[in-house]
Amino acid sequence: MPLRDTLARVDADLAAGRVPVARQRLRGLVSSFPDDLMLRRRLAEVYRLYGEPAEAGRWMYLEQDRDAAETSAFQGRYHTAPQRMRALAWQGPESLAPTTFAREQLAAVRADCSDAIGRPVDWDTVPSGEEADGRKSAFANFLAGAGCLVAVLAFLAIWVNGLVALFD
Repeated sequence: MPLRDTLARVDADLAAGRVPVARQRLRGLVSSFPDDLMLRRRLAEVYRLYGEPAEAGRWMYLEQDRDAAETSAFQGRYHTAPQRMRALAWQGPESLAPTTFAREQLAAVRADCSDAIGRPVDWDTVPSGEEADGRKSAFANFLAGAGCLVAVLAFLAIWVNGLVALFD
């Protein structure tokens, strides 16, 4: 469906009070057109209707006239640069951004993420949550391995029990 038709449906949804549907349509449009700041602005407006300043700040982050409280709420929800990089859902190089301010913001977030990760990253290879945030712990890996081992041992016990019962 062309962009103009989808935006007309968004307007119709908002006029009819179908805010969740309008939000979902706009999220799809932002996903398809990540460099369109007007779509991001419209999505921020919908999140304001929900009373979600962090999400409004997320989608207005690349705009110079953004609200400082919303930006703070966004940065509070997405504490680390890798989380912010994933949340911004940008695709391609910063040079695709239509404004100098947006290009600077994107470059700053990418640089902060590269520093946090310890290696260069770009918008097309945003690091995963575990890799970026250092959440992967040895204890979690141990628990996962132990769980797999218990499952295999239980399967073998059931199999041996069935085999013994077969020959009795």
